[in-house]
Amino acid sequence: MSAEEVIDVVDEDDRVIGRAPRGEVYARGLIHRVSFVQVRDGQGRIFVHRRTATKPLYPSLYDMFVGGVLGAGESYDDAALREAEEELGVTGLARPAPLFRFLYDGGAAGKWWSAVYEVRCDLPVHPQVEEVAWHAFLPEAEVAARLGDWPWVPDGLAAYERLRAHREHRAG
Repeated sequence: MSAEEVIDVVDEDDRVIGRAPRGEVYARGLIHRVSFVQVRDGQGRIFVHRRTATKPLYPSLYDMFVGGVLGAGESYDDAALREAEEELGVTGLARPAPLFRFLYDGGAAGKWWSAVYEVRCDLPVHPQVEEVAWHAFLPEAEVAARLGDWPWVPDGLAAYERLRAHREHRAG
């Protein structure tokens, strides 16, 4: 998605209040929408990747989600599937299951409504070279062990912590 691509601007209650080019939304710190998809393989391992150095936001940081900004008029569900297939380099992925939404406050980076999903991917992945510099499917224990060692994207880290709490709440 380029800086000129138009996206929805939303309010604190996730209601669309306008549209603007992505670059303007970032520059002005306007609230927008993002999808986060945790991808697991058939062994339950989590897809982890390092973003490319050319990414405008959080370059070269690690992430345990695929996803991205919703296009103008695009639903969270459609964006989750589109972004997962694009970033993983697959087609025919099952529709990701929605889990919850939260308003992420990234301080100087802005705020965005974040919809968290999960999906299983048994297909061979071929991540986009423009988006992904490195990738692997890692056991959850290894992801947890790397939380303090690797530099993670802050919004993905916030989503991951909320997802862990969400799962603990459902299990208990």
